[in-house]
Amino acid sequence: MKTYKFSDLNPAEVDFLVSRNADSNNQIRASVENIINEVKINGDEALKDFAFKFDGVTLDELYIGKAELAALASTISNEAKQAINTAYQNIKKFHESQRSDEKPVETTPGVKCWRELRAIERVGLYVPGGTAVLPSTFLMLGVPAKIAGCKEIVVCSPPQKNGKTNAYIAYVAQLLEIDKIYLVGGAQAIAAMAYGTASIPKTDKIFGPGNQYVTMAKTIIQSTTNTAIDMPAGPSEVLVIADESANPVFVAADLLAQCEHGVDSQAVLVSNSELLIKNSLLEVEKQLLVLPRKDIAAKAIANSYAVLVSALEEALHFSNLYAPEHLILACDSWQNLTEKIVNAGSVFAGNLTPESAGDYASGTNHTLPTSAYAKAYSGVSLDSFVKKITFQHISESGLRKLGPAIETLATIEGLQAHKNAVTVRLAEVK
Repeated sequence: MKTYKFSDLNPAEVDFLVSRNADSNNQIRASVENIINEVKINGDEALKDFAFKFDGVTLDELYIGKAELAALASTISNEAKQAINTAYQNIKKFHESQRSDEKPVETTPGVKCWRELRAIERVGLYVPGGTAVLPSTFLMLGVPAKIAGCKEIVVCSPPQKNGKTNAYIAYVAQLLEIDKIYLVGGAQAIAAMAYGTASIPKTDKIFGPGNQYVTMAKTIIQSTTNTAIDMPAGPSEVLVIADESANPVFVAADLLAQCEHGVDSQAVLVSNSELLIKNSLLEVEKQLLVLPRKDIAAKAIANSYAVLVSALEEALHFSNLYAPEHLILACDSWQNLTEKIVNAGSVFAGNLTPESAGDYASGTNHTLPTSAYAKAYSGVSLDSFVKKITFQHISESGLRKLGPAIETLATIEGLQAHKNAVTVRLAEVK
C-alpha cells in the first residue's frame, strides 16, 4: 500500500484517489449489455448457457425446491445454525424497530394529509456466490423483505460446482420460509429478475450487492426497464480513520477483512500518525501471509493506499470526499467526529467495533452504497421494501379555505381546467 501526504496532493490528485471502479472504455457495459440482451431474447436457455460458461455447471433445472433445500440445510452443524440464528434475531430486531406509522397532518383547517406504507409486491434478491458464498447477504435482504410483507420474494444465487446451492443459504431459506432458490448468478441474474423468464418471475425491484458486472447490470436495468433497484452496490470498500490511540493489529485486520472480498475491493487508511500508518502496514504484510484468501486480498491491497493527514478534521474531510461504503473510526475520541460525517454507508465507532460485526450479526444492514454513491444513497433498510403512498381528504370548510388559493395558483400557471376542478366544487358547497 502506497502512502500519500494529503497536504502534498493537488485537487486533481485527490479526485483521482477517491475515484474507483471506473469503466472508462465501456468494456464492462458492452459485455453486460450483451448478457442482458441474451437473457431478454432466449430466457432460460441463455441462463443455462451462462451457468455452463461462467460457473462450469450443466443445469437441468434452474432452481432448487423446498425438499432439496431442507436436505441441504440439514447438513450444517449446530454451531453454524446457532450463529445464523443469532444474526437472524439481531437483524430482525433492528429492522422491526424501523416500523413507523405516520399520523395525519391538518395543513389547513379541514384539509388532512397523510402517508400509508404498502409493501413492494414482488422483489428480487441477489445473493452473491462468486469467490465467497454469502448467506449473510441473504439474511440482510430477506429479513426486511419479510417484515415489510412483500408477497413474492425471488432469490437468485450462482450455482456451486455440484450444481446445487450452498447449504448455509439453504438453511437461511428455511428460516425465511422461502421455498425456492434460482441457480443464477452475475449480470444474467439481474436481467432475469428484470425481464422474467419461463422459470423466473419478473420483479418490481432488485436488491443485492455484486461485482462490477452485477452493478453495471443493475444500473442499465434501472434506466431501461420499469424495474427499480436498491442502489448501485458494487465491489466492497472500507476507509479507516485512525489516530495514535488505534491498535495497528486491529487496523490491519480491518483493512484485510475488506480486501479478502475480491480483487476489486479497496481499503483506505487515513491517519494523523505516521507511526500508526507504518506499523499498520507492517502488520498488514504479516497478517496477509496466513490468510486462506491471501492471493485475492493481496491484489486488493495493491489497489489500496494510506493517507497521512495533519489532523482528524482533515481525515474527515478526505473521508467525505471518498464517501466510503464502510467507515471505521479507530480512535478513542470517536464521539467528537460523528457529527462531521456527511457521506458514509455505515459507520463503526471505536477501537472495539470491527466492520465484521455489521457484516454479520450486530443487526445493521450490510447492503450499502459503494463507489461514492453514499453521497446520495442510503443502505438497505425496511424502507427499501415499501412504498409510501400519500392520501388527503378535504372537508367543505377546508375547500372554502384552501380553494381560492388553488384557483389563483392555477390561473397564474394558465391551467384553466385545474382552476375549474376547484371552482365547480366551491359553487356546490356555497
